[in-house]
Amino acid sequence: MFKSPLLEGLSKVPFFVPLIVYVPIIVFFCWKSINANGIIRFASYLMIGLFIWTFTEYILHRFIFHFYPNSQMGKRIHFIFHGVHHDYPNDARRLVMPPSASIPLALAFYFLFKEIFLPQMLDGFFAGFLLGYLFYDMTHYMLHHAQFKNPFWKKLKQQHMLHHYDDSTKKYGVTSDLWDKVFRTK
Repeated sequence: MFKSPLLEGLSKVPFFVPLIVYVPIIVFFCWKSINANGIIRFASYLMIGLFIWTFTEYILHRFIFHFYPNSQMGKRIHFIFHGVHHDYPNDARRLVMPPSASIPLALAFYFLFKEIFLPQMLDGFFAGFLLGYLFYDMTHYMLHHAQFKNPFWKKLKQQHMLHHYDDSTKKYGVTSDLWDKVFRTK
């Protein structure tokens, strides 16, 4: 995908790397929020973060990952961020978003949320948001590379495969079809 060996290497990572990167960060923000707010408030902020992640996942996938620019540079950037995944959906080393891309995006979201939320809410909310992202990343990887017996996971995999192989203008939710139902893209 890249001529530079460094950039090529940053675009390919084993599936477990996001766990190594994000689990300690999530634990840190959970710890900070529990210490500042207690377990009940922390849990509510965490749940709000998870919920907002589901909406963010849908919006990013539908309007950013599936935005098709006209310029050559725009097409190249789109291919790097999501097009390669649709062209090679079973490439086990090309995650939807490797840490070289997800870390700057997570930082951008953190600073956005820092401007929006009260300071006591930020840590628990961001822990939930990152937990949602990590669940999305791991779920997405499994949907492409695991075989399921459980009906819930089988249905989720079927929905995602329909997005890839039938109609990429539908079924944008990976971890949930909630927003596909709300916005009628099911």
